[in-house]
Amino acid sequence: MGGVGPDDRPPPDPPDDNVGFRWGRSWFSPLSGLDGYWVELEHGGEEDARRAMPILASLLGTERDSLALVQQLHDRLEEIELLYTITETLGRTLGLAASARTIVREVATVVGARRASILVYDAEARSLQPVAGWGIDVAQFEPVPVDDPCSIAARVFREREPVEYDPRNGGDAPPCEEGRTYRGAAFVSVPILYPQPGEPPRAIGVLSVTDRVGTDSFSDGDRRLLAAVASQVAASIENQRLIERDREQQRVRRELELARDLQLRLLKPRYQGAADIAAHCLQAEGVGGDFYNFIRLPEHRLGVMLGDVSSHGFAAALVMALVLSASAIHAEEADSPGDVLRLLLDSVGSDLEDTEMSLSLFYAVSDREHRVLRYANAGHPHAFVMRGDGAAERLGATAPPLGLGSETHFTSAATVWERGADSLVLCTDGVVDARNGDGDRFGEERLLECVRAARRQGSRAAVDAVFAALQGYSGDPDDRSVLVLNA
Repeated sequence: MGGVGPDDRPPPDPPDDNVGFRWGRSWFSPLSGLDGYWVELEHGGEEDARRAMPILASLLGTERDSLALVQQLHDRLEEIELLYTITETLGRTLGLAASARTIVREVATVVGARRASILVYDAEARSLQPVAGWGIDVAQFEPVPVDDPCSIAARVFREREPVEYDPRNGGDAPPCEEGRTYRGAAFVSVPILYPQPGEPPRAIGVLSVTDRVGTDSFSDGDRRLLAAVASQVAASIENQRLIERDREQQRVRRELELARDLQLRLLKPRYQGAADIAAHCLQAEGVGGDFYNFIRLPEHRLGVMLGDVSSHGFAAALVMALVLSASAIHAEEADSPGDVLRLLLDSVGSDLEDTEMSLSLFYAVSDREHRVLRYANAGHPHAFVMRGDGAAERLGATAPPLGLGSETHFTSAATVWERGADSLVLCTDGVVDARNGDGDRFGEERLLECVRAARRQGSRAAVDAVFAALQGYSGDPDDRSVLVLNA
């Protein structure tokens, strides 16, 4: 209220009853319909004020409405620009983290929040992973378990409904307040929902804002804008996650191909000699734990090894590679097959313990000159010598599988080895345990029959005959290996 009264003194405060009054030469009257607005009529009175009030109230009301409309248009323009910016951001080829950082920055700027964050669901960990923040360093955030009873974000994700708090409304404050470090009390958290045709939307993350600049409260427009942004980014976040997952799968496939190629190179026989020997490994997962090795030894002897690590994949392939590299060294320095197994256990025992794996292993030394086959068998069940008449003699275990016992002394065994008559036949569990469509096991007898029928055509023919017969047998996928050595 302006104006000057007698003796140039300022007019008093308006009376509490909000009625007109005179001060000096002027009449002061409240504007009806506009709380807090007063008008001063110099040289006027109450009757003059009554005639002028409707015109003045209408003019000022129109001006107030115009200012409010300008503000609304300004707010809508900011929102439109925000949605346009997000659309442009999502249209560029950016990673999930880069896109999310742009989104939280723009959202926080428009709604006036000092802090904003986006958390994305990790299905394997069953937690919300912070991917971007504004005003906060999400790198310091711990993942939020989706069943956390104190987490607002977890609740929003579980219930797929927004959660907000405005201290002016007097509602219930969020639980576990002692864990909050925000400047203000008001916040808004909305779910990021991915639409699924014919099914309820799937929650894939949470968008949150807090610490509003100025009034500690977010407007209805702010809440609607956040919901619109969350809806807009849902498909893009899901698509980018799928793209990143596909890239990761492509990388794993490339690594798997390289690992498989390396393993095949390791298993490729490099033995050049007069012995008739053949082997083949078929890994269940590209790389695996079955392996074999041929080792040239002094005095025209040949070391032959077949092993089966109690697992598949990269871990088993690593153990297999360690055994292959160590076996050639130990075979040359050991006096007997049993000593080779002992030295191998010394080399790889800690690796087997760390990975909680075991290793069945058969190692034999062919000495055709002295007509003897010396061997050590660490729990490998499928090892035979097939005699000239076709009879099969099982070569039993001389020790438990490596990694299952604390053996420090491994014994060796020996059997007659007739040149041109006998054959060594080895295979792993994946061969004999394979089953056909009727559930019948391939079994040891079928293995021996295949070798018996084809071994006179050479060891390669015998191995190929076994794998040809295995074509109709699948069952649980397992590594499959066969080795045949003709004396």
